[in-house]
Amino acid sequence: MSAPKIKIINARAITPHGIVENASMLITGDKITDIREGDIDSPNAKIIDAEGKYVSPGFIDIHIHGGGGSDFMDGTVAAFLTIADTHARYGTTAMFPTTLTAEKEDLLNTLDIYQEALKQNKQGAQFMGMHIEGPYFAMEQRGAQDPRYIRNPDEAEYKEIIAHAGNSIARWSAAPELEGALAFGRYAKSKGILPSVAHTDGVAEDVMKAFENGYSLATHFYSAMSGVMRRNGFRYAGVVEGVYLIDEMDVEIIADGIHLPAPLLKLVCKIKGIDRVALITDAMRAAGTTENESILGSQKNGVKVIIEDGVAKLPDRSAFAGSIATADKLVRNMIKLAGSSLVDAVKMMTIVPARIMNIDQQKGSLIAGKDADIIIFDENINIQMTMVKGKVVYM
Repeated sequence: MSAPKIKIINARAITPHGIVENASMLITGDKITDIREGDIDSPNAKIIDAEGKYVSPGFIDIHIHGGGGSDFMDGTVAAFLTIADTHARYGTTAMFPTTLTAEKEDLLNTLDIYQEALKQNKQGAQFMGMHIEGPYFAMEQRGAQDPRYIRNPDEAEYKEIIAHAGNSIARWSAAPELEGALAFGRYAKSKGILPSVAHTDGVAEDVMKAFENGYSLATHFYSAMSGVMRRNGFRYAGVVEGVYLIDEMDVEIIADGIHLPAPLLKLVCKIKGIDRVALITDAMRAAGTTENESILGSQKNGVKVIIEDGVAKLPDRSAFAGSIATADKLVRNMIKLAGSSLVDAVKMMTIVPARIMNIDQQKGSLIAGKDADIIIFDENINIQMTMVKGKVVYM
């Protein structure tokens, strides 16, 4: 029996090189098999009429904690599936579920739940691997991370977690200036895990050493990391400046317009270049809801937060506690606030994160042979349809 075929017609197809007007696209099974200007002859294909709207690769979120009232740290398969379904409605077709600083047992449990959720996820954004955020962070840059669980890298601990996870962990964020952090980076890299600089109070030289030891990404750039500082009267370049100085180092940014205002969004793109910038939601459980109070982390032992000014905050308003953004908003903001073109904004939410996470051979662009992760949206980036591997999950 031949694979089912779907043909999308009357599309404005967004490619890495520009927009193809009056485009058609053929999907066979779970793959894109043809894309071109004009019609594609396929008489038995089911037709989806884009009606002149934009057709784009699905958005790829490489740093996300929750949505729809659930968090990946809740420890249930239902939470994972709710988050995947919620964000698919806003154009996300692939995601890297992200943990928070926690006890080892909670991390091991979350990894086990991930494996089960991977099998059961039929309706939402595809899970591509876990992102472990913490617990190896600088206390001074913890942000909303729970200080009870922050600690230095523990070789026995991280080796046990990585062995337990099999191939489930795709990425691990840590502060590189901590004792043992460089050895941790080397070990993670040797196991195919991307080490990422995060929640760090280091100086530029710490970033240089980190890069030499496998750290090639800056987690939520600018957020929870040091900039230019003075120590004993002397001025030092911080982590932000260190990242800027390494041309080959990638960054991810929370483009909700609140964590980073417009001038910083523009500055990041100007200095790093869009091919080194990935957009992330860093969304917590209140994303996709209308709640004004929520919990960061698990229902069991998470941190209470308030939702105000379009962002989650600690109750004393001393720090942000994660974003409530969805991927469509990030793209909209890069166009409206940072002056990016539509093609560039989409690139930072698709092919750039795909390359960073080494999945660009199968995802991130509308090219024959790649997964049929496709979305349709209007001029205001309002999502009309989401397709994951050839299956329409939202319309």
